[in-house]
Amino acid sequence: MTRAAFTAALAAALALALAFLVLPVVAIFADTSPGRLVSSLDNPVAADALWLSVRTTLTALAVMVVVGTPAAYLLATRRFPGRALAVTALELPLVLPPAVAGIGLLAAFGPRGILGEALASAGVRLPLTTTAVVLALCFVASPFYVRQAQAAFAALDPSLVEASRTLGASEARTFARVAVPVCLPGLAAGTGLAFGRALGEFGATLMFAGSLQGVSQTLPLAIYASFATDFPAALAMSALLVVVSGALLAALRIGGARWAGPTGAVRLGDDARAARAQTAQPA
Repeated sequence: MTRAAFTAALAAALALALAFLVLPVVAIFADTSPGRLVSSLDNPVAADALWLSVRTTLTALAVMVVVGTPAAYLLATRRFPGRALAVTALELPLVLPPAVAGIGLLAAFGPRGILGEALASAGVRLPLTTTAVVLALCFVASPFYVRQAQAAFAALDPSLVEASRTLGASEARTFARVAVPVCLPGLAAGTGLAFGRALGEFGATLMFAGSLQGVSQTLPLAIYASFATDFPAALAMSALLVVVSGALLAALRIGGARWAGPTGAVRLGDDARAARAQTAQPA
């Protein structure tokens, strides 16, 4: 195959992929007028579902970042017995059907679950609550963040860490002031993936948290509830979800670009710059 033919084949594959992936999104807006999209914000069901989706997704994202970042760093920088099993367990939700994830959460945290009695004695009830939505989002979306964060930390130049320790920084300070800033573009990418997965979550949320307006009915659940009775409303809410998802993902990308700077070089703090300068010195 000639180079021109190979390039044409690549372009055809890209065009086919773009057409297949973009056409359904375009069709949503083709069948939804701007007026209908704006009027959907006045619908109390859509407004409640949108606010609940954004609030629970951001809460779940904060939990994923706070817990998942050090966990990913440990998996990327340490070798210990059971590490492969731990990685497999953390990535298992990636391949679980959403209904199975919901059943698993019920079996673990429901009234008759493994921790149900202990939670009940403490006065905690999780199913059919907003907290259940956050737990469901964390369960299904956290592997996307942890996996990307682990890859980012694994690609970190070990000499930067060694230089930071040589300069007197503790391991915790090296993690917070060197590893995280250097790996921030990869962490931001994982945040975007986890955010998209959490915002669109449906099955596990329905099974574990139900679909109660203002309590656990996220925007995907509101779309499903309206699908059979008011398809135009479901279409308008779908368009609204696309707009919100695109806006928040764009904000993440813009924030990452500003952090990286106009040349693409990551803006580092004092500790990270000192470590990089140390590694640049001739032996």
